[in-house]
Amino acid sequence: MRIAAHAHSGWQPGCFATNMHGFLDCHCHISAADFDKDIDTVIEDSKQAGLLALLAVAEHAGEFDKIIALSKRFPGFVLPCLGVHPVQEVSSDQHRSASLQDLDAALPLIDKYKDQLVAIGEVGLDFTPRYVKSESDKESQREVLIRQARLAKELDLPLNVHSRSAGRPTIQLLKEQGVEKVLLHAFDGKPSVAMEGVKAGYFFSIPPSIVRSEQKQKLVKQLPLENMCLETDSPALGPEKQVRNEPKNIIVAAEYISVVKGVSVEEVMQVTTRNALRLFPKLKSAIKL
Repeated sequence: MRIAAHAHSGWQPGCFATNMHGFLDCHCHISAADFDKDIDTVIEDSKQAGLLALLAVAEHAGEFDKIIALSKRFPGFVLPCLGVHPVQEVSSDQHRSASLQDLDAALPLIDKYKDQLVAIGEVGLDFTPRYVKSESDKESQREVLIRQARLAKELDLPLNVHSRSAGRPTIQLLKEQGVEKVLLHAFDGKPSVAMEGVKAGYFFSIPPSIVRSEQKQKLVKQLPLENMCLETDSPALGPEKQVRNEPKNIIVAAEYISVVKGVSVEEVMQVTTRNALRLFPKLKSAIKL
């Protein structure tokens, strides 16, 4: 399915914006350098595609100020989430597990901007073998996640969560920490593991890459629509590999879900947006619904 494949559904970009219906991109990296040259066009295209807002997630303290600046440049549309990702980039081809030092660098800025945040994220666990060399790497990631889970509870904010090759350990840790407001983004685990998250009341956001991911397709078949949100993870996880993804491609995920679930794109939009508003309470005032 290509990006324009929604045309037959009767859905037209932006047709829900007038009565405050529309899509919410619950996880994207709009602060990525990929968007530096044409950010205004990317944002305008997103609005034309029926997006009400997008949640801009961070990976490390170095991009916090940029995300806050974008949220001020596009008020009520780019909504900030700050957190420390489980994998930190050392160079373009070298990565390591996050440490408490990474978190210590981030905490003063999170505290500074806490009133503007709609979530803590992107946080989580990533046990991909090329990033995790030892059990101590896993333990370091767990410590960073636990600290951020506690912070989210203190600030009464949801967690925007990454869980690559670590679906079950992530859900287990969050449940142990008593975290109730969770978005598991681009979940790569088995549907049976995802259902453990559903039982805990967690939500799962589905990216446009579902059109080329058998695992995501199986996941959507099993997940109740009431536990789903939409995301793009822009500039990654687009409908086509190696092509920059953009928030406007949210329709690709919605269209695919509608086919799998046998409901209209409009119903997918309404339910996933309602779910996002329930999970991220600060969205309502931010986008003035």
